Amino acid sequence: MNTHIITNPALDPFGTAMLDYFGGNLGATIQVFSDLAENDEIPVRYLFRSYSQMPNWEQKALEACYGEVLDIGAGAGSHTLHLQNIGMDVVAMDISPGAVDIMQSRGVENIIHGSIWDFTKRKFDTLLLLMNGIGLVGDLKGLNQFLGHAKSLLKPGGQILFDSSDIAYLYEKDNQEILNPDRYYGIISYQMCYGEVCGEIFDWLYIDYPRLEKHARVNGYTCEKLVEGGHYEYVASLKVKN
Repeated sequence: MNTHIITNPALDPFGTAMLDYFGGNLGATIQVFSDLAENDEIPVRYLFRSYSQMPNWEQKALEACYGEVLDIGAGAGSHTLHLQNIGMDVVAMDISPGAVDIMQSRGVENIIHGSIWDFTKRKFDTLLLLMNGIGLVGDLKGLNQFLGHAKSLLKPGGQILFDSSDIAYLYEKDNQEILNPDRYYGIISYQMCYGEVCGEIFDWLYIDYPRLEKHARVNGYTCEKLVEGGHYEYVASLKVKN
């Protein structure tokens, strides 16, 4: 799982790419390497989209935020800025120093350069993790650890709000074997690069909704699916059981 902040710009491809884009390189793209799917690219402009440019399920997730919000893995700050602009009390958190610089330049008012795993200083009503932000837990063990830690960060009646997706379709397309007793199929190992700047290899979790419900229940949460996207995506809200 991603457990520490980035202090070396040479290991910060997202931050470097966003700074380059913000400086005028509108065609900037981040290279994505993984152990499952074909190599891919992320157009950096996608990280700077407005609310109207976001997919429906992402808009619905933002509408479901309430109270004081912690936007975990805020990136360029697009979700934070929307919430801030409609008058909500929101704090942006990211491990990337480049992301922090970008958010400051874009007018995000409250920013933490830090890791959610180390954070204990304040409680929130909504812990927000969009763009499959829950993936930062890495694997199912990490999910259980995160759900335990999140209880210390939630106010009474608070929620963990995030989107994820069932990636079983990636295996079905190529007739790959989906069942592996040693590794859940929703874990993908990634490395991101922007030019010569490459981050560390990390595991990212995509979790199917029935499995999420099970882990939520075992860890003392209720789980509600708020909306489904058009390609196996969903938005879920988890709340600590009374």
